Amino acid sequence: MMKTKYFLMMIMAVSLFSIAARQTELADEIIGTWKYSISNVPPEYESGYMTFEQKDNKTVGYMGEDKQPMQELSIDQGKVSFQTSFDGGLIKYTLTQKGDSLKGAVSTPYGEFPVVAVKEAKK
Repeated sequence: MMKTKYFLMMIMAVSLFSIAARQTELADEIIGTWKYSISNVPPEYESGYMTFEQKDNKTVGYMGEDKQPMQELSIDQGKVSFQTSFDGGLIKYTLTQKGDSLKGAVSTPYGEFPVVAVKEAKK
């Protein structure tokens, strides 16, 4: 009876460590610079870069060359979401990561637009 309890506890512990390791692995996959393009928007907003970094054991992100911080960044099981400030309003990004690509939508006060991002090769 005691061996059975011990065995079950070990299985649970290994499972929890595996889940934690997988989440870290997914977060690590997003680290880097991504070139994005947004469809059906004015040319000055069509493309740019988003950057994800590891800072104080936490993933943080920035938009553009001026490194505007991403707010409420969430990365969970391939789903990436965040928002940025723009002219006093908020722009919400909802993306799905598959390997070196992100696809999803940008929600603005003017509507929702498709967005695609590709991870840049490490320099």
